Amino acid sequence: MSSASPPKEPEVEPGTQSGEDAEHMEREHQDTQAQGQGEFEVKEQDRWLPIANVARIMKTALPDNAKIAKEAKECMQECVSEFISFITSEASEKCQQEKRKTVNGEDILFAMTSLGFENYSEALKIYLSKYRETQSSRGENQNRPPSSGYSGPVGATGSGAPGAGNPAGPGFAVAPETSSNILSPNLDPNEQAGATYGYSTMVAPSHNGAGGETY
Repeated sequence: MSSASPPKEPEVEPGTQSGEDAEHMEREHQDTQAQGQGEFEVKEQDRWLPIANVARIMKTALPDNAKIAKEAKECMQECVSEFISFITSEASEKCQQEKRKTVNGEDILFAMTSLGFENYSEALKIYLSKYRETQSSRGENQNRPPSSGYSGPVGATGSGAPGAGNPAGPGFAVAPETSSNILSPNLDPNEQAGATYGYSTMVAPSHNGAGGETY
Protein backbone atom coordinates (compact mmCIF):
# COMPACT_ATOMS: atom_id res chain seq x y z
CA MET A 1 0.00 0.00 0.00
CA SER A 2 1.34 3.34 -0.92
CA SER A 3 1.07 6.14 1.67
CA ALA A 4 -0.82 9.25 0.52
CA SER A 5 1.52 12.21 0.32
CA PRO A 6 0.29 15.53 1.75
CA PRO A 7 -0.92 18.10 -0.79
CA LYS A 8 1.70 20.58 -1.85
CA GLU A 9 1.17 24.23 -0.94
CA PRO A 10 1.09 26.66 -3.85
CA GLU A 11 4.44 28.27 -4.32
CA VAL A 12 4.46 32.06 -3.94
CA GLU A 13 7.21 34.09 -5.43
CA PRO A 14 8.94 36.27 -2.85
CA GLY A 15 8.65 39.36 -5.00
CA THR A 16 4.93 39.17 -5.64
CA GLN A 17 2.39 40.81 -3.31
CA SER A 18 -1.34 40.66 -3.11
CA GLY A 19 -3.47 43.36 -4.70
CA GLU A 20 -4.48 44.84 -1.36
CA ASP A 21 -0.88 45.21 -0.19
CA ALA A 22 0.14 46.87 -3.43
CA GLU A 23 -2.76 49.29 -3.22
CA HIS A 24 -1.90 50.11 0.39
CA MET A 25 1.73 50.83 -0.48
CA GLU A 26 0.72 53.02 -3.39
CA ARG A 27 -1.65 55.01 -1.18
CA GLU A 28 1.09 55.59 1.39
CA HIS A 29 3.43 56.76 -1.34
CA GLN A 30 0.85 59.23 -2.61
CA ASP A 31 0.22 60.54 0.90
CA THR A 32 3.93 61.06 1.38
CA GLN A 33 4.18 62.99 -1.86
CA ALA A 34 1.15 65.11 -0.97
CA GLN A 35 2.61 65.85 2.44
CA GLY A 36 5.90 66.87 0.88
CA GLN A 37 4.13 69.14 -1.59
CA GLY A 38 2.11 70.69 1.22
CA GLU A 39 5.26 71.52 3.16
CA PHE A 40 6.77 73.05 0.04
CA GLU A 41 3.69 75.19 -0.52
CA VAL A 42 3.81 76.47 3.06
CA LYS A 43 7.45 77.45 2.67
CA GLU A 44 6.67 79.10 -0.66
CA GLN A 45 3.82 81.07 0.91
CA ASP A 46 6.16 82.37 3.59
CA ARG A 47 8.15 84.16 0.90
CA TRP A 48 5.11 86.00 -0.44
CA LEU A 49 3.46 89.17 0.71
CA PRO A 50 0.12 88.83 2.52
CA ILE A 51 -2.58 88.50 -0.11
CA ALA A 52 -4.82 90.96 1.75
CA ASN A 53 -2.21 93.70 1.38
CA VAL A 54 -1.77 92.90 -2.31
CA ALA A 55 -5.53 93.04 -2.90
CA ARG A 56 -5.78 96.36 -1.06
CA ILE A 57 -3.13 97.89 -3.31
CA MET A 58 -4.82 96.49 -6.41
CA LYS A 59 -8.15 98.06 -5.41
CA THR A 60 -6.61 101.53 -5.31
CA ALA A 61 -6.13 101.34 -9.09
CA LEU A 62 -9.65 100.06 -9.83
CA PRO A 63 -13.11 101.65 -9.77
CA ASP A 64 -15.17 101.29 -6.64
CA ASN A 65 -17.57 98.78 -8.20
CA ALA A 66 -14.80 96.56 -9.63
CA LYS A 67 -14.04 93.14 -8.20
CA ILE A 68 -10.85 91.07 -8.24
CA ALA A 69 -10.88 87.32 -8.81
CA LYS A 70 -9.01 85.06 -6.44
CA GLU A 71 -6.66 83.83 -9.14
CA ALA A 72 -5.79 87.43 -10.04
CA LYS A 73 -4.90 88.17 -6.42
CA GLU A 74 -2.74 85.05 -6.17
CA CYS A 75 -1.02 85.79 -9.46
CA MET A 76 -0.22 89.34 -8.41
CA GLN A 77 0.89 88.13 -4.99
CA GLU A 78 3.49 85.85 -6.54
CA CYS A 79 4.59 88.45 -9.09
CA VAL A 80 5.24 91.25 -6.63
CA SER A 81 7.01 88.89 -4.23
CA GLU A 82 9.34 87.68 -6.98
CA PHE A 83 9.90 91.27 -8.09
CA ILE A 84 10.95 92.32 -4.61
CA SER A 85 13.33 89.37 -4.30
CA PHE A 86 14.75 90.11 -7.74
CA ILE A 87 15.51 93.76 -6.98
CA THR A 88 16.80 93.05 -3.48
CA SER A 89 19.22 90.36 -4.63
CA GLU A 90 20.72 92.78 -7.16
CA ALA A 91 21.10 95.45 -4.48
CA SER A 92 22.65 92.89 -2.13
CA GLU A 93 25.32 92.03 -4.67
CA LYS A 94 26.26 95.70 -4.86
CA CYS A 95 26.60 95.83 -1.07
CA GLN A 96 28.78 92.73 -1.04
CA GLN A 97 31.08 94.20 -3.66
CA GLU A 98 31.46 97.35 -1.57
CA LYS A 99 31.79 95.27 1.64
CA ARG A 100 28.71 96.76 3.26
CA LYS A 101 26.06 94.99 5.30
CA THR A 102 23.16 97.44 5.06
CA VAL A 103 21.06 97.81 1.92
CA ASN A 104 19.95 101.44 1.66
CA GLY A 105 17.65 103.31 -0.67
CA GLU A 106 20.37 104.18 -3.16
CA ASP A 107 21.18 100.49 -3.56
CA ILE A 108 17.56 99.74 -4.48
CA LEU A 109 17.49 102.58 -6.99
CA PHE A 110 20.77 101.41 -8.51
CA ALA A 111 19.44 97.86 -8.82
CA MET A 112 16.25 99.01 -10.52
CA THR A 113 18.19 101.16 -12.98
CA SER A 114 20.69 98.41 -13.80
CA LEU A 115 17.88 95.90 -14.36
CA GLY A 116 16.02 98.15 -16.79
CA PHE A 117 13.42 99.77 -14.54
CA GLU A 118 14.54 103.37 -15.09
CA ASN A 119 10.99 104.72 -15.11
CA TYR A 120 10.30 103.28 -11.68
CA SER A 121 13.63 104.40 -10.26
CA GLU A 122 13.03 108.04 -11.22
CA ALA A 123 9.70 108.04 -9.40
CA LEU A 124 11.23 106.35 -6.38
CA LYS A 125 14.00 108.97 -6.21
CA ILE A 126 11.35 111.61 -5.56
CA TYR A 127 9.66 109.45 -2.95
CA LEU A 128 12.96 108.69 -1.20
CA SER A 129 13.84 112.38 -1.02
CA LYS A 130 10.46 113.30 0.49
CA TYR A 131 10.66 110.40 2.90
CA ARG A 132 14.04 111.53 4.22
CA GLU A 133 12.84 115.11 4.59
CA THR A 134 9.89 113.91 6.65
CA GLN A 135 12.10 111.77 8.86
CA SER A 136 14.55 114.64 9.37
CA SER A 137 11.85 117.12 10.41
CA ARG A 138 10.30 114.54 12.70
CA GLY A 139 13.64 113.96 14.40
CA GLU A 140 14.13 117.69 14.93
CA ASN A 141 10.72 118.02 16.56
CA GLN A 142 11.46 115.13 18.91
CA ASN A 143 14.85 116.55 19.95
CA ARG A 144 13.46 120.04 20.56
CA PRO A 145 12.97 120.70 24.33
CA PRO A 146 9.40 121.49 25.42
CA SER A 147 8.64 125.17 26.08
CA SER A 148 7.79 126.23 29.65
CA GLY A 149 6.51 129.40 31.29
CA TYR A 150 9.58 129.84 33.50
CA SER A 151 12.46 131.26 31.46
CA GLY A 152 14.93 131.96 34.21
CA PRO A 153 18.11 129.95 34.70
CA VAL A 154 18.11 126.94 36.92
CA GLY A 155 19.06 127.81 40.48
CA ALA A 156 18.29 131.53 40.08
CA THR A 157 17.82 133.49 43.32
CA GLY A 158 15.93 136.46 41.98
CA SER A 159 12.98 138.07 43.67
CA GLY A 160 10.54 135.91 41.72
CA ALA A 161 12.29 132.62 42.41
CA PRO A 162 10.87 130.50 45.21
CA GLY A 163 12.96 130.65 48.36
CA ALA A 164 14.84 133.76 47.16
CA GLY A 165 14.56 135.50 50.55
CA ASN A 166 15.52 132.34 52.40
CA PRO A 167 19.20 131.49 52.03
CA ALA A 168 18.50 128.05 53.45
CA GLY A 169 16.12 127.32 50.60
CA PRO A 170 12.37 126.71 50.58
CA GLY A 171 10.92 124.62 53.34
CA PHE A 172 13.45 125.72 55.99
CA ALA A 173 12.60 128.11 58.83
CA VAL A 174 14.75 131.21 59.33
CA ALA A 175 15.84 132.22 62.79
CA PRO A 176 14.51 135.57 64.13
CA GLU A 177 18.00 137.02 64.25
CA THR A 178 18.51 136.25 60.61
CA SER A 179 15.14 137.78 59.77
CA SER A 180 16.01 140.94 61.67
CA ASN A 181 19.29 141.28 59.83
CA ILE A 182 17.62 140.83 56.49
CA LEU A 183 14.60 143.10 57.05
CA SER A 184 16.36 145.86 59.05
CA PRO A 185 20.07 145.78 58.25
CA ASN A 186 20.61 149.39 59.46
CA LEU A 187 19.81 148.67 63.10
CA ASP A 188 22.52 148.69 65.65
CA PRO A 189 23.38 145.18 66.84
CA ASN A 190 22.57 146.25 70.42
CA GLU A 191 19.10 147.39 69.36
CA GLN A 192 18.38 144.20 67.44
CA ALA A 193 17.87 142.35 70.72
CA GLY A 194 14.54 144.14 71.15
CA ALA A 195 13.53 144.00 67.51
CA THR A 196 11.28 141.20 66.40
CA TYR A 197 10.70 140.42 62.71
CA GLY A 198 12.11 143.76 61.58
CA TYR A 199 10.22 146.11 63.93
CA SER A 200 12.53 148.74 65.51
CA THR A 201 12.76 149.63 69.20
CA MET A 202 10.88 152.91 68.69
CA VAL A 203 7.82 151.17 70.11
CA ALA A 204 8.29 150.16 73.72
CA PRO A 205 7.96 146.49 74.49
CA SER A 206 5.11 147.15 76.96
CA HIS A 207 3.18 149.43 74.58
CA ASN A 208 0.13 147.73 73.11
CA GLY A 209 -0.48 150.31 70.38
CA ALA A 210 -3.88 151.34 71.78
CA GLY A 211 -2.83 154.46 73.72
CA GLY A 212 -3.89 158.02 73.05
CA GLU A 213 -0.52 159.16 71.82
CA THR A 214 -0.33 160.46 68.29
CA TYR A 215 2.33 159.39 65.90
